[in-house]
Amino acid sequence: MKESDKLQVHVLSEIQNLKVHGRTTEQRAPLTLFWTGSAIELQVTGSELWVEVESDYDIHEPWISILINGVPVSRQMVTAGRYWICIFRGMSEGTVKNVRIVKDVQAMSADPGCLLQFHALKSDGAFLPVEEKPYKIEFIGDSITSGEGAIGARAEEDWIPMWFSAIHNYTYMTAEAMNADYRVVSQSGWGVLTSWDNNPNNNIPDYYEQVCGLLTGENNQALGAGDPYDFESWQPDVVVINLGSNDGGAFQTPEWRDPVTGKVHKQRLNEDGSYHEEDLTAFENAVDRFLVKLRKNNPKAQLVWAYGMLGFPMMPAIYRAVDRYTKRTGDRGVSVLQLPDTTEETIGARTHPGELSHRRAAETLSEYLQGILA
Repeated sequence: MKESDKLQVHVLSEIQNLKVHGRTTEQRAPLTLFWTGSAIELQVTGSELWVEVESDYDIHEPWISILINGVPVSRQMVTAGRYWICIFRGMSEGTVKNVRIVKDVQAMSADPGCLLQFHALKSDGAFLPVEEKPYKIEFIGDSITSGEGAIGARAEEDWIPMWFSAIHNYTYMTAEAMNADYRVVSQSGWGVLTSWDNNPNNNIPDYYEQVCGLLTGENNQALGAGDPYDFESWQPDVVVINLGSNDGGAFQTPEWRDPVTGKVHKQRLNEDGSYHEEDLTAFENAVDRFLVKLRKNNPKAQLVWAYGMLGFPMMPAIYRAVDRYTKRTGDRGVSVLQLPDTTEETIGARTHPGELSHRRAAETLSEYLQGILA
């Protein structure tokens, strides 16, 4: 592809007006994007813009979405290697374009080699300041929050990055409706206490205080994925917790045996199909502990436990746990919100919420948030 002779290369660390979205380290040469929804945002003049990317993976390749002036215009797989991608060309040279290049796929804990980095930008324009939004929202969740199945035909069942979306997603939609910046911490199959298959190691709270500690592999750890996260650098106004679906699923799946210790883990059902009281209490205790951790790190944020997009069997236990936490601590900045359940009309790929389900959830959530932040 022919490039303009006027293009100049700028390494990211030299661009003063670069806005970075998502948890990452201070490193900008190169910049590593870990979580879904992470992005770089620019206000740029000029007729042409390129980004130098570097990608690696063993199984699950990264994807990116490109938004120009708030509208998604491109989505693509980022294959392995280091190379330039054209973001736009032939646009009016004197006009300012808002550009956001978004990591469209979750941090892949199942792929130690998965990596996405940005090294540099190349343009014939200038980079202007990006406006700060009035609100900051952090979303914490599982496959729903990772946008699994939010894109693709209903018939799709392959567990591949193609069917994940950070844009056709209630997190992005809610942030847009609220005029807010946002960050996401999410992982498919994980829960508050245990994953869908009863693995107690796969819970979000254990990794919440790290940059992206659930990523394994030498590359990710060397890049600071396991470093302590600097909460002071980005304090949210709201933390939305959408967890519980996989904890509920663990009651329906076989036991998990620890390959190292041999210990068996299982969320049990009683003979009548009800939840075993001891195991349900363990879930409630995990919710309580996570609220304590969230409040410690986000002292002024509203904490909203928003749940129900794939059914709500754990809702009574969530209500009890939040109520107990509130009464014990006196913390009045915690609430529970039931999100609209996914229906036959709103389901997407992999029997997960589709775009319409995400939109309905975003409408419910943004209306609620506008009320508590007013």
